Amino acid sequence: MAGISSDVIRGYNDTIILFLLMDRDSYGYEISKSIKQMSHDKYVIKETTLYSAFTRMEKNGYVRSYSKIAENGKRRTYYRITDSGREYYLEKCREWELTKEVVEHFIRN
Repeated sequence: MAGISSDVIRGYNDTIILFLLMDRDSYGYEISKSIKQMSHDKYVIKETTLYSAFTRMEKNGYVRSYSKIAENGKRRTYYRITDSGREYYLEKCREWELTKEVVEHFIRN
C-alpha cells in the first residue's frame, strides 16, 4: 500500500506535531521517527516539511525552541508546546471532525 500523499495531510502536519509535544518536549528526528512509527510507515514527514512547520509554529507562538545537550554530547534543538499551541491543537481537532463529516458524504464504500 502506498503512503499518504503530502498534499492530503499538509494541513494537519501542525496537529500531528503538536500532538507529539503534548506530553513532553522533543526534537526533530525523534518527532519524525514517532510519526513514522505511529502511522505504521504510512506517513513519513520530510525533513524540510518538519522544520518549516517548526519555524511557522514558533513564529505563531505555538511552540518554543531551546537548545539542550543530549546524552551523547550533541547539542539538539528541542521544541515545547505553549498554551497557545494547545488551544490551536484543539481548534485543529474540531476542524478535523468537521472535515471528516463533510468528506464522508463524498466517499463511496
